[in-house]
Amino acid sequence: MTDRLYLRHSTDKQTDARQRHALARLIKAGAPVYDDPATSSRVLSLHRTGFQQLLDEAAVGDTIRIADAARLFRSVADVIALRPVLIRRGLHLKVESGLLSGIDLAADDASTKMVVSVLAAVLEFQRDMISENTKEGVAAAAASGKTLGRPTALDQDQAAAVVAAYTEEGTAVKALARQYGTSPKTIRRILDDAGARADPEDLGTDDDATGPAAAVEDQEQTAVDPTVMVDVPGLVSEHLQGTGAERIRRALEKGQAIRRGQGYSVRVSAPLSVHVAMIEQSSTGLMQSPAGRKAHRIHSDRVTSVRLQD
Repeated sequence: MTDRLYLRHSTDKQTDARQRHALARLIKAGAPVYDDPATSSRVLSLHRTGFQQLLDEAAVGDTIRIADAARLFRSVADVIALRPVLIRRGLHLKVESGLLSGIDLAADDASTKMVVSVLAAVLEFQRDMISENTKEGVAAAAASGKTLGRPTALDQDQAAAVVAAYTEEGTAVKALARQYGTSPKTIRRILDDAGARADPEDLGTDDDATGPAAAVEDQEQTAVDPTVMVDVPGLVSEHLQGTGAERIRRALEKGQAIRRGQGYSVRVSAPLSVHVAMIEQSSTGLMQSPAGRKAHRIHSDRVTSVRLQD
């Protein structure tokens, strides 16, 4: 039985020094370390490269150890997706220090499930409060006339040339990014600011990209975020039609309704990131009823199953 250490920090400006200090005894003893640097807690733990590697190498009876719970999960959706996988694989999960030290958070009993769910809800609330305070700070700074964010990568003349090349010559976004030595995201932002793109919300596609180079880049993007098919429970679909983001609603609208007894599912083919976003956006609203919790659990298990088979 092996102790396996997991580390994560959210941005490239942060470090894992505090986590390594909390786990120093185990690191010194030679326990294997897995990490996900500069990875947002909004990415479900099962979809992180480092944690996926840990699961691939772990054996029955191994213990996953973390400095604090927020390193691994920070949402109810994450816990709902994570615990069944750990339980099925016979793994243990322990926080090294603090109030939760000594408790196996992957134990399959009602009291542990309740403790972990409450903890996840608190951590999710904390994350949302941080986000809300950040947005308020940005709004206050903007109102006072301060310039926010990084300096623009292109000057006004270059930005105008980008818009002209896109609208008048049909140059692809990725080709423009290569030409000006910047990222496709920067080019899209310039085009959206000028109102030049017909669909600014779909930041992940370049329908105008053509040619061999674009085809290779599209294949690379597909490998990172593959398109997968998942049957979304009807209750989840109905909830997301009213509250989900635009790309989620579009994916659901293109889905095929599949009847299942008295209920139904919507068979959706979409990038994996869209399916993960569905889980995150539906978690809070569906937790209000037993039927909602069941639908959310089924949906999470289906998405997790697809990811683990990938």
